[in-house]
Amino acid sequence: MLATMRATIDYSLKRRRTLISLFQGAASAMDACDADPYLRRAAKHHGELTNRSCPVCKKLKIVELKYAFGDQLGQYSGRIKNQDELMQMQSEYGEFRVYVVEICTSCHWNHLVESFLLGDGKYRKPPRKQHTLLDDD
Repeated sequence: MLATMRATIDYSLKRRRTLISLFQGAASAMDACDADPYLRRAAKHHGELTNRSCPVCKKLKIVELKYAFGDQLGQYSGRIKNQDELMQMQSEYGEFRVYVVEICTSCHWNHLVESFLLGDGKYRKPPRKQHTLLDDD
């Protein structure tokens, strides 16, 4: 359980509106099922499988990705985190936002599901940038 979860934004009404537009023909499948190749690759290798079927193709179960963003995360902002990592991070950082995205690896449906704040509320300096292989370029 994410004890410090707060300021939750649920995007289910926008999701429902998108699906209604798609099924009524007001939007095309190319507009709704347009997951970026990087998002699809991330879903394939790092996604957490849910018990929900894809609302568009109904072939596969939806995969969720959780992205963590925040000034206090420093160079680690914008990375994919799983539930266990988020549980640990909520007591290590003062405040950061998590975005949950659902993706179908079959038809490439994707949608922002929710976002929320985590953290213990204490300010901390961002971690020092550590040298990585990408810095050698």
